[in-house]
Amino acid sequence: MKTTGKIIKMLEIESGKSPKGEWKKQTFVIDTGEEYNNIIAFDVFGAEKVDNLTKYNKVGDSVNVEFNVNCREYQGKFYTNLQAWRIEKAGEVTNAERQPERELVEDDLPF
Repeated sequence: MKTTGKIIKMLEIESGKSPKGEWKKQTFVIDTGEEYNNIIAFDVFGAEKVDNLTKYNKVGDSVNVEFNVNCREYQGKFYTNLQAWRIEKAGEVTNAERQPERELVEDDLPF
């Protein structure tokens, strides 16, 4: 899934240890500007993703967020979170979207 909005809050980085090793997580909140359901909180999980989030983004930045919706059940209750896997500045053109510029040459015609 994908959405666009302005980062309005970055929560504190959480970290800890589990049987699988150390983990790091950060939550950030965006405002989509929509009339309803305009505030959305996303999680990034993993040291590299957390570092990239804090390095390249700050409160006030407009961003495009691609994310997955995860839901799990624990003791009869269901918990849903939105896990961001790509965060880009809104309006930036990626390498895949760029079109190569072609240089015109006068004698480029085949006839």
